[in-house]
Amino acid sequence: MAGGGGRRQGPLAHGPAWLAVLALTAAPTPAAELTLERLFAPPPLAGALPRALALSPDGRHLGFLKPRSEDPLRHDLWVMDTTSGAQRLEVDSLALSPQPGELSEAELQRRERARLASARGLVEWRWAPDGRAVLVPLDGDLWWKPLGGPARRLTATAESELDPRVSPDGRLVSFVRGPNLFAIDLATGAERAITTEGGGTVSYGVAEFVAQEEMKRMTGQWWAPDSRKLAVARVDEGPVAVAVRAAIGAAGTRLVEQRYPFAGTANAAVTLEIRHLDGRPPVPVDLGPERDLYLARVDWLSPDRLVVQRQSRDQRTLDVLEVDAATGEVRRLFQETSSAWVNLHDNLRPLADGRRFLWTSERSGRSHLYLWDGRRLKALTEGDWIVDEVVGLDEARGRVFVTGFGADPLEKHLFRVALRGGGRPVRLTTPGGSHEAVMDRAGQLALVTRSTPTQPPQVALLDGDGRHRLWVAENRLEDTPYAPFAGRHVTPRFGTLAAADGQRLYWQMLVPPELRPGQRAPVFLDVYGGPGVQRVRRQWGSIIHQYLVRRGWIVFQLDNRGSANRGVAFETAIHRRLGTVEVEDQLLGVEFLKTQPFVDPDRIVVYGWSYGGYMVLRLMTEAPDVFAAGVAGAPVTDWRLYDTHYTERYLGHPAVDPAPYEAADAVARAPRLARPLLIVHGLADDNVVFDHSVRWMAALQRAGISFETMVYPGQTHAIREPVLATHLWRTILAFLDRALARPTAAPPAARP
Repeated sequence: MAGGGGRRQGPLAHGPAWLAVLALTAAPTPAAELTLERLFAPPPLAGALPRALALSPDGRHLGFLKPRSEDPLRHDLWVMDTTSGAQRLEVDSLALSPQPGELSEAELQRRERARLASARGLVEWRWAPDGRAVLVPLDGDLWWKPLGGPARRLTATAESELDPRVSPDGRLVSFVRGPNLFAIDLATGAERAITTEGGGTVSYGVAEFVAQEEMKRMTGQWWAPDSRKLAVARVDEGPVAVAVRAAIGAAGTRLVEQRYPFAGTANAAVTLEIRHLDGRPPVPVDLGPERDLYLARVDWLSPDRLVVQRQSRDQRTLDVLEVDAATGEVRRLFQETSSAWVNLHDNLRPLADGRRFLWTSERSGRSHLYLWDGRRLKALTEGDWIVDEVVGLDEARGRVFVTGFGADPLEKHLFRVALRGGGRPVRLTTPGGSHEAVMDRAGQLALVTRSTPTQPPQVALLDGDGRHRLWVAENRLEDTPYAPFAGRHVTPRFGTLAAADGQRLYWQMLVPPELRPGQRAPVFLDVYGGPGVQRVRRQWGSIIHQYLVRRGWIVFQLDNRGSANRGVAFETAIHRRLGTVEVEDQLLGVEFLKTQPFVDPDRIVVYGWSYGGYMVLRLMTEAPDVFAAGVAGAPVTDWRLYDTHYTERYLGHPAVDPAPYEAADAVARAPRLARPLLIVHGLADDNVVFDHSVRWMAALQRAGISFETMVYPGQTHAIREPVLATHLWRTILAFLDRALARPTAAPPAARP
């Protein structure tokens, strides 16, 4: 589903990307009538925003990927001077590669894990350590581009080079080709093999499927600070079950054999080695006698020591280990434990002394910032707020920069925290919206992306005190392609409900402003419901929702228990209980809706994708007479068909205790469906595989229940192409028109 391994990631969270952040839209129409065609055509209605933003290590430049005006799925690399604000096109993807080559299956799968399957041109890039050049992977090969100078091609092979990394001294670039790890000397162009033992089911330097999909660890190689060695993951997929998946496309069907660790089955065997560039024998890292574990994270503290995070199979224990790089011997620094699960994060930040590091932990019940001082963890923040990400460190001035959720859990802000501890965190961003941030290596400059319910995302450069330096993308509403339609923009209402256990549930609602007193409107309940995700926020919302509210729909969303950014008790309420508390909370939201005088209680429909699709099926079978219709996109129907790391985190091991799986199963509940249902799925989905929908369809057919379906040949877990997204929403809206025209009390077919 979409990776809940990291603390703020959730399975299936990415579903159809256009629904959350719709960035595909078109040229201004003469009349301010928002159409589906305009919604999904270029240029983006909310503005052509940069992505993959990164400040150069010296803070002098900012790089970002920007979509081309004629093709919003193709990106080029732009660079901005952080003093003058001058921008220039640095890497033109079409100029470097006018005839894109065929990507390897490994690269295609890696892009799918990163939710970049439909992207064209540049999808990632990296700064050189001195900030004077960039490393650019493009169409399976590698290029080196000095700023302002000509690009130099590093590789030209039939096989894709994956996950390129620049050594800290800027002399070498490492990459994975096939099952082995290689490095190329930037001065001479000479290539060397760092590993040669890869082959068959064994590979080096890569992240296995669940590491990428669920743990958000996208690499299996880590350069030491001295550039003389790397920590390298060895992955043996031999124990993993082979799943044969039919990727059905318009031009034919391709059978794909994929090593897929279904819940309760064997994972890949992953070990860690230290590989030296001088050819000396590899040093195995002693991860302990238990082999059924997860290599969660690897970070170097100094040239001689690294920290490895080892997670148990049940994910209730995370050991933070210090490794002697010369011998591979380890000692445990500390341990994180939970009766439910320990969330992973990327917040370990080494300090200059090579001994101390920053860390975040939920041991207090909320995520807070700590300093490991070599002997113990010292709390740097506390209280009724949540630290999300460590984004910057200015060690010289004793300042740490984090993003988090303060007194208002609907707003994410950038904060400054004292490295010595004590004192209150200083909020650096303005109230009323939500913010994401990245910083330079010295913690002097911050790139902040901000949006509000009435202002599309903007990107600004701030200093360490929160003062505005310059705009990267001011993107004022009146300057966006959305401007002709902004006069009818509807601002969401926000509110709260009390869950059964007393915890506060936040909701947001769009109401058609044209509703007259006494008039009632249908409700479009947009549900996700799964862990690791927060959807109710003070931020720029989905333009699809604006389209729906203009068509007379009330659009409603509620973050049920299990959602992210509310603390351990709120998130772990779903432990071993998938399909219960989330359903209960969403139905509480429906009961609230029914009390509103402007809601038509007989015309409430539910829509969801991925985990949201699962929720649609559970809601419509738990409360068969509540919803007039439902749309389930790429739904999970049987959790035994999903992967180990995600599923076992929430439901446990099915061989040890199958009861949570049986209770969470949707297929067995299919005969309870009593209202019209549309099922949508991509026929090449390798995340929530099409088998999920097939099982549900078969169960409905055996029960004699009619339903509607739309499948998309060649499409994976999200439908992103503009023409297909338009087709999808035409299909959904036509279905809802038909469903709401029927008597809601009648089932879709007579039961036998």
